[in-house]
Amino acid sequence: MWRSVASNALTLFIVLLVAMAALVAWGRNEFVAPGPLAQPICLEVERGASLSAVSRSLEERGAISDARIFRIGAEYADRADDLKFGSYMVDANASMSEVLDAITASGRSTCGRDLNFRIGVNRADVVLSELDLTTNSYAEVTRFDAGTDPLPPEYLEVSDDPALVFRVTVAEGVTSWQIVDALKKADFLQGSLETVPPEGSLAPGGYEVERGSERGAIIAEMTERQAAVLAEAWAGRAEGLPYDTPEEALIMASIIEKETSVPEERGRVASVFVNRMQQGMRLQTDPTVIYGITNGEGVLGRGLRQSELRRETPYNTYVIDGLPPTPIANPGEASIRAAVDPDTTDYIFFVADGTGGHAFAQTLDEHNENVARWRAIEAERGAAEETGVQGE
Repeated sequence: MWRSVASNALTLFIVLLVAMAALVAWGRNEFVAPGPLAQPICLEVERGASLSAVSRSLEERGAISDARIFRIGAEYADRADDLKFGSYMVDANASMSEVLDAITASGRSTCGRDLNFRIGVNRADVVLSELDLTTNSYAEVTRFDAGTDPLPPEYLEVSDDPALVFRVTVAEGVTSWQIVDALKKADFLQGSLETVPPEGSLAPGGYEVERGSERGAIIAEMTERQAAVLAEAWAGRAEGLPYDTPEEALIMASIIEKETSVPEERGRVASVFVNRMQQGMRLQTDPTVIYGITNGEGVLGRGLRQSELRRETPYNTYVIDGLPPTPIANPGEASIRAAVDPDTTDYIFFVADGTGGHAFAQTLDEHNENVARWRAIEAERGAAEETGVQGE
């Protein structure tokens, strides 16, 4: 009898093992199989939310077929405690595995509303956008000038939304004073900024922040990023540059940044200034003169006067030899790399060509021809504008 009982128990145990193996295989298949969601949705993960609450929300909204399998899969992947606060897009037919990746991997919100505080050369503005799930692209809701325009109702309605994503975006060529001045106007930030960081030391680009982030912490991140970019670029610099330190390369990069906004021109513009320095010529660049007038505090807003071009200041490269004493703006990575690895050319002149770019020349005669063409373009534009005004 005992032999029969043991045999039956063994059989039952084997059946249970097979059933468990089948159940595990089914669960694993459910976890990686396409999900039931017909249309993409935005999933908000609140700060401090539990995996249990998130999985129930996903099941209730039809994004996953079984909350228990989702939790078990998260535990098995050792990611049950990795939930990231934010708003995330869950694609149609996303598997449980893909949903788990979305809410635990980067922590960068991919859905909902986005507030971009943009610091530019001429102004700082705020752009509020919202993701259109049908096109998977952000559509602008409202835009306003920071510190000048009244806060629009569209912004006030969502400004306290915990899922609202905040970003600060700094344009290339903005001065340190402009960045500090703009950050002081961001009502979602806190903390004082008592001093202006050294010119050129802040990296342009995008920075994800939160409501209540410290302004000083953002400045510190910008400083750290710029230092890393400069160090890496300087380590891979070309031979024979007419400047000996990364600080001097940063000055050159800032001049390049202010001279052209055309990416493919940066290397050529850099070559012009390097060639001038190697030939003992003065840089003769207007942006440095302007910086000597404004000290980087805002824009000049008018053309340079002849008296200003003749006035001797540390930044007037029509008068001084070599580089000015400091950068004249915060250059982006592309301009820094152009400064340390310029194109190899014989150009020593350039002037606007009427298309947004520049015409380059090796000789003064060629340059004068390019200047004459540019002046003709300016005259034609002036005449067209005058005709347009008279016709209104």
